[in-house]
Amino acid sequence: MGLLAPSRAGSAVADATGDAAYLRALLDAEVALTRAQAAAGLAPEEAAAAVTAAAAEPGRYDPGTLARRARAAGNPVVPLVADLTAAVAARAPEAAGYVHRGATSQDILDTATMLVCTRALEPVLTDLARTAEALRRTAAAHRDTPMAGRTLTQHAVPTTFGLKAAGWRSLVLDAHARLTAVRAALPVQLGGAAGTLAAFHAYAEAEGTPAVLPAYAGAEADRAPAPAGQDPGTRLLAAYAAATGLAEPALPWHTLRTPVADLAGALAFTAGALGKLAADVLTLSRTEIGELSEGSGGGSSAMPHKANPVRATLIAAAARQVPALAAVLYGALAAEDERPAGAWHAEWQPLRDALRLVGGAARDAAELTAGLRVHPGRMRHHLDATGGLVVTERLVAALTARTGRAEARRLLDVAARRTAEQGVPLATALRDALGEERLPENIDQLLDHTAYLGSAGALVDRALERTVHTPQEPV
Repeated sequence: MGLLAPSRAGSAVADATGDAAYLRALLDAEVALTRAQAAAGLAPEEAAAAVTAAAAEPGRYDPGTLARRARAAGNPVVPLVADLTAAVAARAPEAAGYVHRGATSQDILDTATMLVCTRALEPVLTDLARTAEALRRTAAAHRDTPMAGRTLTQHAVPTTFGLKAAGWRSLVLDAHARLTAVRAALPVQLGGAAGTLAAFHAYAEAEGTPAVLPAYAGAEADRAPAPAGQDPGTRLLAAYAAATGLAEPALPWHTLRTPVADLAGALAFTAGALGKLAADVLTLSRTEIGELSEGSGGGSSAMPHKANPVRATLIAAAARQVPALAAVLYGALAAEDERPAGAWHAEWQPLRDALRLVGGAARDAAELTAGLRVHPGRMRHHLDATGGLVVTERLVAALTARTGRAEARRLLDVAARRTAEQGVPLATALRDALGEERLPENIDQLLDHTAYLGSAGALVDRALERTVHTPQEPV
């Protein structure tokens, strides 16, 4: 129910990855397999129709019961196949033998997982697009709003809030591009017992419909491969991909876990990208800073005055969890043999948790950015707080022509220390350090931190030219 997971509770992704959704995907995978065999001439159309109808029977398949029975075989496909076969037999006894025919449990569970991931990523991508649009509006509105740039927690040089928001948006678009590319490449899984598709050859031959060339052209000839269009295994693989809407892989990937690893990386990147936004919001919404605030903060059970940045908090929590889950999924790449014991099983829950966390974070980011409140007055107040020290970089450049760079840096160090330690205005400290004759005539202009924004505006303009539909390489 998500009692301890408010970040994903009630989200579209939570529903799309729940046990009921997984069960639906498992049944969809079984139905698609029989439909694909019918399309490839390896099963009658009546069998595909019977399996489709049996899989649609409401209430026949219970996730809780299947979960308990799954302990016997180590996965839920085995008991599900038994139940589906019984349901088909009750409708059309002659069609029952076509349920799951030639496949292995991993074929169905991997295919179902790819279906779940494809469906779950749809609302994630929608929320990322919403977030990017909200940030586009914010960056444009605050293109020239000055604020203190901070490095290693300290004021550095002036920047603009528009540039910061454009940076957040860039990361969100990067995440959208990566997830879009990964989603489009999620493949169907079909390999049979050990990745050779041999069972489908056996069934085709047993039914008198071999679709391969003779194994040998002559006694002394090498074995000749059949054309891809005539090979029953590869023909079925293409039909299965078409039936599911998933990509067709070049090879069965029982122990070649690139699809899961790529998805893990994209999910971890997305969590981190949204985590960057959240980290900045959490910092800038501190009471003593107050440059930002959430549109509707969360309350406190003990302190009525508080309006906590709850959405940013939940995003930050997700950003700390997903990389660890991705590490488990990357670890599963080291899978032995043609089908592994443990490595494959270790993927299931971490992948679902990663999807749910990213789905919740994307939803929260869309809500956060839509209602984010910006406080330019506080930003200007903090720019003034150092008495002009945020433009010492500019002053070094201006004084170098008069004193040389080393001397300019020394004089600025002395003046800056007086300003920081004694509260002496930087202009006064510079006048005392340089003397009136060496003080630049335009010193007041040089000290205007709102006029030292470099290419911030141009960079914002350039960043906002990018749209959500433009993937950024490398994906």
